[in-house]
Amino acid sequence: MLNNTPNTESSTNVNVSITVGEVKVQFNGSPDLVLTSVINFMTKQVPAIDLARKISLSYAVTELIDLFSNFIKITPEGPRVILEHEEFGMKKLSDKENVALHLVAAKIAKDLGKVSSDARQLSEIQFVTTLNPKSVSSRLSELVKAGHVLRDSTADGNESSTYKITTSGIHWLNSMLAKRVKG
Repeated sequence: MLNNTPNTESSTNVNVSITVGEVKVQFNGSPDLVLTSVINFMTKQVPAIDLARKISLSYAVTELIDLFSNFIKITPEGPRVILEHEEFGMKKLSDKENVALHLVAAKIAKDLGKVSSDARQLSEIQFVTTLNPKSVSSRLSELVKAGHVLRDSTADGNESSTYKITTSGIHWLNSMLAKRVKG
């Protein structure tokens, strides 16, 4: 957008607005100053924005659904992992992958507004995975140590810790499942 605004000092004031993705900048002033600013922005900042996009890791709910829709279903009973092993040519998931996939299902359900929180207690994870409680506890500990899951100890003494998948956990799980489907 370019606006020429006459100035009382018989010079022209120029306003330029540039939007690149989510970044919006505006330059105001003399034509020479604005032109220099625009060129500097385009040559220095736009490549930096593109580089930042290359190293940014973030998942929108639509992207999560695309990545995990073959494994996760949102049912009236809540988010569930439903696998057709033969359909994907996959062997059984490891306990760690199963736990992480259930936490991703909880995140998707929360992002869709189907549940109020994506945090899950150990007992909830054990119930939906049907794994031995000690196995779930051990796998969660491994996932927390690797940075794939966040553990949140609540202030209320009656409640146990809750667990949430992290962005790096989603990335790890996606790469593990991609290897299984390809392999």
